[in-house]
Amino acid sequence: MKYRTILSLLTLTPALAFAQADSAKATAPATAPAKPVPFDWADWTWLTGNARTKDSPLDSKMFTGEFRLDATYVQDFNNPQDHTLTGSSEQARTQEFQVAQLGVGGDFHYDNVRGRLMTQFGIYSELVPRNDASPARGQWNLGDAYRYISEAYGGYHFDKGNGINVDAGIFMSYIGLYSYYNFDNWSYQPSYVSSNTPWFFNGLRIQTFPTQKLKLEYWIINGWQSYGMFNSTPGLGAQVLWRPTSALSIVSNDYWGYDTPGNSARMRVHSDNSIQVKYFEDSTQTMSKGAFSVTVDLGCENGGGVSCSSGTAAAPGQYFLGFMVYDRMWFAKDKYGVTIGGGAIDNPGRYLVLLPPVNGATAATGTPYFTANPGDPYHAWDASVTFDYMPSQFCTMRLEYNYRASDQPYFAGPGGVTPPGGNNGNPSVKIPNWSPDLRKMENRMTLAMLVKL
Repeated sequence: MKYRTILSLLTLTPALAFAQADSAKATAPATAPAKPVPFDWADWTWLTGNARTKDSPLDSKMFTGEFRLDATYVQDFNNPQDHTLTGSSEQARTQEFQVAQLGVGGDFHYDNVRGRLMTQFGIYSELVPRNDASPARGQWNLGDAYRYISEAYGGYHFDKGNGINVDAGIFMSYIGLYSYYNFDNWSYQPSYVSSNTPWFFNGLRIQTFPTQKLKLEYWIINGWQSYGMFNSTPGLGAQVLWRPTSALSIVSNDYWGYDTPGNSARMRVHSDNSIQVKYFEDSTQTMSKGAFSVTVDLGCENGGGVSCSSGTAAAPGQYFLGFMVYDRMWFAKDKYGVTIGGGAIDNPGRYLVLLPPVNGATAATGTPYFTANPGDPYHAWDASVTFDYMPSQFCTMRLEYNYRASDQPYFAGPGGVTPPGGNNGNPSVKIPNWSPDLRKMENRMTLAMLVKL
């Protein structure tokens, strides 16, 4: 069956939204023209964060299946003896072949009812729950309950105007521009602005489409990349996505919540803003396509001992400022790709900095070897070069070099971050006569096989 353009948008864009095409086919007379679908008037597979697949071998009338595999080999030139990589949402082990993510699922669509399920096996099933402190509040371990699910939601499409979608469950956040799935992205390891901001939300999402080129999306969620609530107030957010031409995409995400465990007086606000521009396209030339992206994030925390302003000794300034810039070039009719980019962040208080997993530390336990106290300084920057070979629309072979640095010891050095003999005791307490080997710089190479069907 011919693959539905609308279902490519389900996977490729933050919309994940447009079940109305199937509904129109099911209910309209055979002679009636198909109702226009928002954003369906152009090809958006050039965008980072969007899969480049245009067909699906797993499509059917009521279900479009999906299979994803992300397998890697990482060479960290710090050569940590415990094979542990720190400070990444995408990678966790070095000098080994690993399955970063294996997902099986797809999209359900029938009579305006919609749903999506994508499983999550491999390294991602450890990385994601460990970075969420909310399961530590209350009984029933949410980290275990959701460990093997990356997306699970159901909802309904209302045929009002250009469409309204209401979904409940776990869905991708798209704060930070890049997709949760590396197959969809121009590079493997995104800069800190993307890697340190949420990959998923758990709650309710409402999508509206005032025009064929504009989407307004609203969130009522448990919190900032959290399975549960950190306190007693849900997080609120919104997204504005505007695509006025086939070569321009502008998105703004904004968030408000109380997301510090045990500190219900500390408010968080965050604004994430990106623009993507396709500046060249000619399939008859050696360079077949060119595009760039610019992302700028800013936010802060206020109350509960910290301040959004410059701060005082009693309430230090606690904020997040960051950017990332990438340029992508395709060659030989999009068979090869090269991406160059990087970025930087400044995050006093370290409230968005990924915790190094020293002695098995998680976001809930914390670690005395890398504190996140009010005002603790953290500034980091990075650069990368990515080479892609894409023999099929369903497969990418990727080689990437990353340079990352910070003003604080943060990256695993030769001694690693695991005590002799393995994790030892409470990770929130220092171990006598031992400390992790944390460095201020990291260089690594990644070889990845990425498959999406």
